[in-house]
Amino acid sequence: MPPDTACTCFRLRRAARQASQLYDRALAAIGLSLNEYSILRRAQKGTRTLGELAEVCGMDRSTLTRNLRPLLARGLLREARGEDARQRLIQLTPKGERAIAQAIPLWQQAQAQMTALFGAGPMRRLNDDLDALHAALRPLREAA
Repeated sequence: MPPDTACTCFRLRRAARQASQLYDRALAAIGLSLNEYSILRRAQKGTRTLGELAEVCGMDRSTLTRNLRPLLARGLLREARGEDARQRLIQLTPKGERAIAQAIPLWQQAQAQMTALFGAGPMRRLNDDLDALHAALRPLREAA
């Protein structure tokens, strides 16, 4: 397949899998995956509804619910009910705060390794391009 017709989504996913493996290896020392770390960091911003947390994590609610189970079971997050009993609120626990504090240096090491492998300039451009792609795709998510 010529490079100009290669599937962009496949290429994004392939790179994401490889990058995730690098971060997962770093975070494994404290028993977290990159996905779990990302959820904890977004929960650190304060109590959020399940829907809000799903949005900032870029996940649908059912995927987030599956990913929350081990974090809730380990006591890193807690679930509460909102004013409407159907509303699920997700809160970071003190144990979750401690896990984040342990994870940040490991994440920073993985981030530095990614930058060393790819280069600081290309990494900045990639992040800018990924942010632009995320913004461009927003109308599709909102229409769904």
